[in-house]
Order: sequence, then structure tokens, then C-alpha cells
Amino acid sequence: MKLYTRSGRARPQSGGWELAVWYIMRLTGLGLFVTALAHYSVVHFVFDPAEQTAGWIASERWGSVAWRTVDWLMLSFVTFHAFMGMRTVVQDYTSGGVRTLLTMALYAGAFVLFAMGTVVVATMPFPVK
Repeated sequence: MKLYTRSGRARPQSGGWELAVWYIMRLTGLGLFVTALAHYSVVHFVFDPAEQTAGWIASERWGSVAWRTVDWLMLSFVTFHAFMGMRTVVQDYTSGGVRTLLTMALYAGAFVLFAMGTVVVATMPFPVK
């Protein structure tokens, strides 16, 4: 099996965890494309950027469960995609104990950042209208 193709890393033939990560990387990349494009369109085209303040974000953007869900999905996609991409780099360029240490540090960092982002999105108070 070729390790790389013109379109990137070849699909793992062994199955299991590596194949699952390979598929999820593609799905999160697609999800990132959709959610980031939607975020950019809403923030820069639908609403006037000159009128966007922290109060606007709190009232308009995060005043709705739907927008919080979209932002949390984008957080999920970014976290998984970025840290699994870094995991691929670590797996390609390190070995032995260093590989294990860096991989565990990546997993811990991803968990902490995801948990912090989730707490922010979930606990920010809804504005009183």
C-alpha cells in the first residue's frame, strides 16, 4: 500500500482505529467547510460588521440555541480535526516513548480545550429580552 497519494494519506487497509480516524478526518473537514462558511457568511454578509460588538454577539448570535449549537459543532470539528492532524504528524516523525508522550499530551490538550470551549458555549447566560 502506498503511504501517500496525490490526494493525501491513503486509506488504511488494516481497519480499526486508524481507519475510523481516517474517515472522521474527512467528515470533520467537510463539517468545518460548511460551518466555517456559514459563520463567515453570517458575520460578514448577513449582518453589518461595523455594528457587531460583544453585546451584539451575546444578544443576537448566542441568544439562540440554534446558533450556540452551530458554534459548538464548529468547535467540535476544529478540535478533532486539528488534534488528529497533529497526531498524524507526531506518528510520522517520532517513535518510541517520545511518540507516546506527545500523543498523550495532544489528547490531554484537545480534551482541555474542548471542555473549556463547551463550558463557554453552554454556560453563557441567555440575554434577557
